[in-house]
Amino acid sequence: MSQHRRRAPAQQVIRKRAVVAAAVVGTVALGTGIGVWASSGGGGGTWQGGAGQSSSGRVSGGASSGAATPPAGPTPGRSYPLSRAPLTIPAVRSHTPARGPGWKPQKADRVVVSDGELADEGQLIAGELGLTYAGEKDDVRAGDVRLALGGGGGNQESYTMTVREGRVDISGPGEAGVFYGTRTLKQEVHGGGTAPEGVLRDEPAKPVRGFNLDIARKPFSESWIEDRIRELGDLKFNELGLHFSDDQAFRIESSTHPEIVSTDHLTKAQVKRIVELADSRHITVVPELDSPGHLGAVLAAHPDLKLRNASGVVTKGAIDISKPASAKLVDDLLNEYAGLFTGDQWHLGGDEYQALTVKSPQTSYPQLAAAARQTYGSGGTVADLATGWLNDRAGTVRAHGRTVRAWNDGFYRGTSVQAAKDLQVAYWTGKEFGARPPVEYLSAGREVINHNDEFLYYVLGQPQTFVYPTGRRIYEQWNPRVLRGTTAVPARYDGQILGGAFAVWGDFPNAQTEAQVAAGIRLPLRAAAQKLWDPGRPALSWTGFQALANRLG
Repeated sequence: MSQHRRRAPAQQVIRKRAVVAAAVVGTVALGTGIGVWASSGGGGGTWQGGAGQSSSGRVSGGASSGAATPPAGPTPGRSYPLSRAPLTIPAVRSHTPARGPGWKPQKADRVVVSDGELADEGQLIAGELGLTYAGEKDDVRAGDVRLALGGGGGNQESYTMTVREGRVDISGPGEAGVFYGTRTLKQEVHGGGTAPEGVLRDEPAKPVRGFNLDIARKPFSESWIEDRIRELGDLKFNELGLHFSDDQAFRIESSTHPEIVSTDHLTKAQVKRIVELADSRHITVVPELDSPGHLGAVLAAHPDLKLRNASGVVTKGAIDISKPASAKLVDDLLNEYAGLFTGDQWHLGGDEYQALTVKSPQTSYPQLAAAARQTYGSGGTVADLATGWLNDRAGTVRAHGRTVRAWNDGFYRGTSVQAAKDLQVAYWTGKEFGARPPVEYLSAGREVINHNDEFLYYVLGQPQTFVYPTGRRIYEQWNPRVLRGTTAVPARYDGQILGGAFAVWGDFPNAQTEAQVAAGIRLPLRAAAQKLWDPGRPALSWTGFQALANRLG
C-alpha cells in the first residue's frame, strides 16, 4: 500500500496577535507550489471593541443561533494581516487567505456535529484539543468546531475547512475527508497555536497511502502497532498492511489450523482491537497471507505438503501446488481470516516461489509439470500452474467482497494462463529472475501500487544491498511514478498508479528494537505521507520540512 504540499521555510503560522507588515492577497495554490503574495499596509492596533466581544473577535456569552455574531472583516479598531496557510504534514493543497484573528481553542469551546455518523471524529478531536464534545447541535456558538457531511466533489477523502467569525467548520462528502480535516486542525493548533483565518480545501492525489509491517519475522506488540496506527492517522495514511505469515513464523491465532500458529502471536481479540482502532482512523488493515512461497511456518506442521524437487530435496518455504490438499489448507486460512479482517482489500503475496527460480522448472519439479499438463493441456507449464494457483486464491478472497493484489514477481510473462485482470500489482523490485519493468504491467492496463524497494523498504539488518531509507531521499527524489530504481514511468500512466506504501521488513529481527524502528521510520513516513498526498515538488526545503516535523511531534 501515496502525497503533497508546499510552503516556503520563511512562511510561519501567524499567531492571533502577531504584527505582520506583509500580507497575502489571493488564493495560495499549495499543491502546485505557487504562492502569490502582495505587500499591503498591515499593522496591529490595540483592542477598541465594544461590549459583547472579546479580543479574539468572538462573541462572549452567546449560546443560541440568535446570538450576535462578530463582523466578517477585521474587528473595529484593529487591522489584521492577511492570513497565511498553515504548515502541516502533509501540506494542504489550497488555502484562500482572509483577515481575521483565526481560531484558538479555549476551554469553553464545543465540538459539534451536523451528522451523527461523525460522532467518533468529533469525540476524538475534542479530546485532543481539550474541548467539550456536545454531539449533534443546530445552534451556533462562538468558538464552535462544527463537523458536517456534504459539499465538495466526489473524492470521499476531500474536505473544506473554513475559519471565520471565531468558528471552525469542517465539511466533506465522506467521513474520511472530515477526519482528515480534524487532523489538519490538530496540527495547526499543536504547531502554531491557532488555525488561520480563511478557507482551506484539501484532498489526496493518490487513493492508496500505506504502511506495510512484517510481523511474521519480527513480532511487534499490539501496543506498538496501535501507536503506529495513531501516527499513520495523523499523517493521513489510509492503509496498514500486515504480513503475518512467513518461513519464520505464523503470528495470528487460528481456529481452523491451530497447529501452525507460532508461540509468540497475536490473539484474534488483539487483532480485532487493532482493526477497530484502524477503522476509527479511516485506515484499512490489509492482511497478507503469502503463498505459494514464504509458507515455511505453515509447512512445518504439514511436511507432506512441502515442495520437493526431482531429487527429493525440500524447496524452502514452498508449498506443493500440485496437491489438492495444499489449496484446501491455504483456502481454509483465507476464509477464516476474511471474518477477522473486515476491510475491502487483500494481499495474496505470490512472490518468490522458488520452483520458478531454477533453470528448468519442468525438469526440476516433474510433479508440477505433470499437474500443469493435466490442468492446462500438453503445453501447460509450471508458470501456468502458479498463475492458476494465484487466480484460484484470488477467487477465494474475491468471494468475500475483497479487492485483491499480489507482488509483481507473482505475475509471469509468456504464460498461456493469464493472471486475473482485476489483480492489482504491488510493484516492489526489478531484481528478481526474469524481472519485468513496471511499464509492462501498466501498458497491459493493470493498476499498480508503488513499493519501490530502493526508497520505501526499511529492512532490518540491511541485508544484501538494502540500506535504511532516509526521509530526505524520499522527499527530494521519489514520487509515486518512480516505481523501479530512480526513473519515473511516463506521466500517461499516472492514473493507473494507485499510490504507494512504506514497508518495514524483519529479515534480521534483532537488529533493532521496536523503539529504534519507530525512531528510524519517523521521518521517512512523513516524507512518504507528503509525496503520496501531493507528488509534486514541495515548497519547503528538506531542512524546513524536518524542522516542521520536529515541531509538530
